[in-house]
Amino acid sequence: MDKLPLKISLLIAFVVVSLVAGLHFGPANFTSGQIFNCLMGACHDRVSEMVIWQVRVPRVLVALVAGMGLAIAGAILQNTTRNPLADPYLFGIVSGAGLGATIANLILSDELSIALPLAAFLGALFAITIVIVIAKVLQSIEQLLLAGVAVSFMLAAVTQFMLYFGEPFATNRVIFWLMGSLARVEINNFYIIASILFLAIFIITALHRQIDALLLGDESAASLGVNIDKLRLLMLGLCAALTATIVAYCGGIGFVGLMIPHIVRQLIGVTTLKLVLGSALIGGAFLIWVDIIARSALNDAEIPIGIITSALGSIFFLFIMVRSRHAR
Repeated sequence: MDKLPLKISLLIAFVVVSLVAGLHFGPANFTSGQIFNCLMGACHDRVSEMVIWQVRVPRVLVALVAGMGLAIAGAILQNTTRNPLADPYLFGIVSGAGLGATIANLILSDELSIALPLAAFLGALFAITIVIVIAKVLQSIEQLLLAGVAVSFMLAAVTQFMLYFGEPFATNRVIFWLMGSLARVEINNFYIIASILFLAIFIITALHRQIDALLLGDESAASLGVNIDKLRLLMLGLCAALTATIVAYCGGIGFVGLMIPHIVRQLIGVTTLKLVLGSALIGGAFLIWVDIIARSALNDAEIPIGIITSALGSIFFLFIMVRSRHAR
């Protein structure tokens, strides 16, 4: 008996619970009744309306779509490169997007809101282009991850060099942003990220059979009529665009794309449609709870969510390595 519908229903319920929980946590205490009344347009005062509608609702919704996007990007990178350790963070995409966004933050005005995601996208595209060129020179798809790690360190070094000589106030702002935070997100950020996310899901759904064919190997996929290079470049560009948009508004959030697809494979399956659906649901809920921890763990401060995901991701990375060694 296929248990997939039951699993998906449980995951959807988990996402709904996570969204509700995300609205309850924060410096200001509200009862469930107060939050419900505000959502229905009947807030009991102006302060409650401002906190819930301008702070918590945008924050929870952005956490949802950001977690979905990073998890899906990781899943697609892993399937298209056939490397279970592939992740936007390790692939250099986050570092490239961070470099582009850093340049925009240090040079351009805050009013130029379109400049931030555009600069992040160009930086991510620059990073992924370098990785692909290196892989082409090496003539090995298996070397993509190692090339991504090298490019990631290189672009991170350039970013740090720029910050070292940057104006102190702008530098501090960028450093905090690079750690990853949802403290300053707005509802417009949700609309932009969600638009790119839905476009990515639409394209991936349309090409899911070709992506599944890549899991069989390049020769098998080519024999089935798949244009391997074109498909891989399209997926890499799509992941770069999705990750860059998220990084532009949320900063550097690492390892979500590494951890979540592995969990989904164990719970749901490895084919593209199952993997993308499961990654979206678990990834969105996961980042909501990470953000809850970030703003609730300390009384007088907020922990950047990138610190939490990196700590969890590094432990998960080591776990995968140990398990792979024992499986041999």
